[in-house]
Amino acid sequence: MEMLVGNPNDTVSVSIIIPTFNGALRIGNCLDALLNQVVSQNAEILVVDDGSNDNTVEVVGRYPGVRLISQANAGPAAARNHGAQEARGAIILFTDDDCVPMPDWLDSMLVPFKDPEVVGAKGVYRTRQKRLAARFVQTEYEDRYHLMASLPSIDFIDTYSAAFRRDRFLEMSGYDTAFPVACAEDIELSYRMSARGWKMVFVPTAIVYHTHPDTFWRYLKKKYKFAFWRVLAVRKNPKKGVKDSHTPQVMKLQLLFLPALLFAVAFDFVMRPAISTTVIVAAVFTLSTLPFALRAIGKDPITGLLSPVLLAARACAQVLGVTAGVIYTRRKSGQIAVAEQ
Repeated sequence: MEMLVGNPNDTVSVSIIIPTFNGALRIGNCLDALLNQVVSQNAEILVVDDGSNDNTVEVVGRYPGVRLISQANAGPAAARNHGAQEARGAIILFTDDDCVPMPDWLDSMLVPFKDPEVVGAKGVYRTRQKRLAARFVQTEYEDRYHLMASLPSIDFIDTYSAAFRRDRFLEMSGYDTAFPVACAEDIELSYRMSARGWKMVFVPTAIVYHTHPDTFWRYLKKKYKFAFWRVLAVRKNPKKGVKDSHTPQVMKLQLLFLPALLFAVAFDFVMRPAISTTVIVAAVFTLSTLPFALRAIGKDPITGLLSPVLLAARACAQVLGVTAGVIYTRRKSGQIAVAEQ
């Protein structure tokens, strides 16, 4: 069942699509931040309610200029695809219901499309949170932005601040609904677009504010989840497992920390070497974190000083996620193979 709020016949050039599930407490801040932006750009705001069971529909209904599409729960990828199909703009933008775009976000996101070769664009996260975990998350994002800012094109567009030419998005059939949660489906689409040689760019001036994980336990759970679903994205696009525009190469090497540490502890216990292998592994890992730590210290000394320990914890969570993701994808592939016989 579909319900539309707003005039579906108005002519627009840009569509902002916000998927939401039980977002009643969040989405109002997002919509408030966008309403003044759409007027000058002849844009529409389209909210896709993915089967919420709270009062999301009621909250969105308070915004008469916002189009609301309601669908049975099918996941964020399907919700975004539904929004793209219903959108009337030649350029479609995505953000999340827990994001608050800055007043010039829309204008900044549209600038790259003056170049007819540009197919997609990506903005950035910021946060006003003061807790250490959230500050570390922000530092981590900014480390990725540091990498992307030096590149003429990218292959990694996150949905929190994303823009595409609608016809190219639909040509790719949008996001892969094999991803049932809001995790890595945006990466997988970016990889597919990159494989076609399409140009995507980074827009550091397009800012949305976000609430990051505010405890390290939540942060590590999120890193596990990202690593788990990233396996599926890479399995569908194997070449990107070697290198992409978003992931520092050293981070992939750091994934070896946990297995190397376990081996070193066992080796030291059995062989009793003169120089501890465990200490060597820890020292090598610490050295690998220094570039990140030094950049972080300049912005946030405390997170910079703690970053070797935090990056070690991140590496452990990620390698566990990758391991579980490999098991999941192999099991899924086996089930598909059996079904096709």
